Amino acid sequence: MEANGISGGTAEAAARRPPHVAMLVTPGRGHLTPLAELAKRLAARHGVTATLITFASTASATQRAFLASLPPGISSLSLPPVDLSDLPPDASIEMLMSEECVRLMHELALGLELSGQRFLWVVRSPSDEGAVNANYYDAESKKDPLAYLPAGFVERTKGVGLLVPSWAPQTEVLAHDATGCFLVHCGWNSVLESLVHGVPMVAWPLFAEQRQNAVRLSQGVGAAVRVPATKKKEEIAAAVREVMAGPGKGAEVRAKVATLQKAAIEGLLEGGAAMAALDEVASKWTGAEHA
Repeated sequence: MEANGISGGTAEAAARRPPHVAMLVTPGRGHLTPLAELAKRLAARHGVTATLITFASTASATQRAFLASLPPGISSLSLPPVDLSDLPPDASIEMLMSEECVRLMHELALGLELSGQRFLWVVRSPSDEGAVNANYYDAESKKDPLAYLPAGFVERTKGVGLLVPSWAPQTEVLAHDATGCFLVHCGWNSVLESLVHGVPMVAWPLFAEQRQNAVRLSQGVGAAVRVPATKKKEEIAAAVREVMAGPGKGAEVRAKVATLQKAAIEGLLEGGAAMAALDEVASKWTGAEHA
């Protein structure tokens, strides 16, 4: 027997097939990890399978290893690079980073040194030659990033600083008891990861909605101290010292983040706001009601 061109057996098989969701990952490892965690929760809680769609142009060894470690029911698909061979000879989509990027790296390095605080810095080589995405979205730097740091910085700070080229497991670092502050670009994934681990922030927004997030965190919520727009080494050092040990604004930020961490953890518990929101979305996708 057939109905609407679909045999009864085929329809029954389709009905038994678990719901499947495709997730298009914005380039960058920091975007992949949260979506993978969402896929895991959907699979464990609602039996939803998922495909994570990434871009071949930003693939890396760490990304491939991460995707291979995902549990059954979560697959990945890599989109090939876009063929640009048919563009006119005078066409250009290249965006070059200015020398400002290297200057800011120097100011950040000297600011960390000046702060007198111990630090872990994941250093990436700036895109001073070539397209922005040549380095910005990749987990692996194209050149030795330590070569772009101020002369003598590596040697002077080897007793207090740990320099990690290209990439580090951010959530594991944030979860460590020794982490007392997070200098963050204010991407919302990183902000949420910092709050759920109770780590106060120094806000250094780069572009897009990150500036709005920085305002919200520093002036609204009170969970961060923002680096001034001029980003001089003295300003960076002062912001880091304030969040780490300051008795005024820094103390207020640390207390606020502790309160937000408690709320975040409660939201992830059974019956919490975050889990309830996830259940609501999943029920819309699956057509089932969650008790």
